[in-house]
Amino acid sequence: MTDPLKSGATIGILGGGQLGRMLSVAAARLGYKTHIFEPGAAPPAAEVAHRLTTAAYDDVAALTAFADSVDVITYEFENIPTEALDLLEALRPIRPGRRALAISQDRIAEKDFLTGLGLSVAPYARVTTRADLDVALANIGTPAILKTTRLGYDGKGQARIMEAGDAAEALEAMNGAEAVLEGFIDFSHEVSVIAARGLDGSVAAYDPGENVHHAGILHSTTVPAKLSPNQRSDAVLIAARILNALDYVGVLGVELFVTPKGLIVNEIAPRVHNSGHWTQNGCAVDQFEQHIRAVAGLPLGDGSRFADVTMENLIGDDIARIPALLAERNTALHMYGKPEARRGRKMGHVNRITRGIA
Repeated sequence: MTDPLKSGATIGILGGGQLGRMLSVAAARLGYKTHIFEPGAAPPAAEVAHRLTTAAYDDVAALTAFADSVDVITYEFENIPTEALDLLEALRPIRPGRRALAISQDRIAEKDFLTGLGLSVAPYARVTTRADLDVALANIGTPAILKTTRLGYDGKGQARIMEAGDAAEALEAMNGAEAVLEGFIDFSHEVSVIAARGLDGSVAAYDPGENVHHAGILHSTTVPAKLSPNQRSDAVLIAARILNALDYVGVLGVELFVTPKGLIVNEIAPRVHNSGHWTQNGCAVDQFEQHIRAVAGLPLGDGSRFADVTMENLIGDDIARIPALLAERNTALHMYGKPEARRGRKMGHVNRITRGIA
């Protein structure tokens, strides 16, 4: 097994958004420095990181210098160009590994991987032409949802097809990109499991959280989720199966639909996840520290929670509520340092502790 990173080592983070920001804070608590690589100017993570490189992902010189300055590389989002990863991987370890990224970057590859593990997913079909879409709709039926296979997040790159007549407009919304048609699932609610796997193969999972979305964007996550003991165990076992199959190192988010026929995997995210923010105020070791522990080769922390928590995202003009939120009891505010509030933009979140666990 690889020795753990020594105190004072530098962890490189691809992406400088709020997840990179919170990873940097967690790394500092454990005695590590972070170096952010981000194409955009003045990213939120730069305010708390040791160092920032502002450069494009096709800047070979900048990528090489970045790799030379760090001891290990991780990332806060999935859509990193393959060419950049090829260069970086030859110079430093990337954790989680490339296979997890490749699978999560393509919805077809992701569903093929999950079904190959014997896990249940929504019925799906690849769509590149109108003829493909017509065949897929004939097999899957409506209502359904058409999604780009790559680069979609927070409800972007998606179009609902409620009846066959919606097909042309939905396909046009894909702007020529390859897509996947997914059948609708009859589910009562969505839950997600945040779990981690260490360099030594150990696995630690947090309690599943129950998610509520507004306009395709996560609004809130509540723990404990409404699940039976068997469903809770099944959710954690699904996450562990995925982690082990990928020989994964780091934190992974797994979104699941709860149905009368069992749990159906919606998608996986090979990184710390929005639905795991509740761990910051509900656990001794939150998801961000857990990820740093994993990629640094340290022992994983205990994922047990000591409180019931509801996490709520602050999106766009929600920041106007900050004075009122600060006045609430048992409420912790986490702001992302973004200078401008825009519609649909995540500006921060709050964690409300609703009950302590004796």
